[in-house]
Amino acid sequence: MDETEFNALAESALARLEQALDGCEAELDYELQPGGVLEIAFADGSKIVVNRHAAAREIWVAARSGGFHFRPEGGRWIGTRDGAELFEVLSRLASAQAGARVELA
Repeated sequence: MDETEFNALAESALARLEQALDGCEAELDYELQPGGVLEIAFADGSKIVVNRHAAAREIWVAARSGGFHFRPEGGRWIGTRDGAELFEVLSRLASAQAGARVELA
């Protein structure tokens, strides 16, 4: 996969995440910054940062509980450590940091 294809896939995933966050009822705020960095801020002051890493062809997630890397496979973003899907992991992480159920499907 070349960088252009990766960037298109990553942009699509970030746009999907933004759409899911728009419909979220939990107390959180988010901002997409230049370069494909999405910051999600929670009421307790914690953050989740989601960004594309073109050199590795991965989406990286930094959360209170740690860091996670995801690669595109078969139309989904799959965790390099445990095979978990990006949006499932983000839902779990956001729920933990928001103190309420967050579903980012």
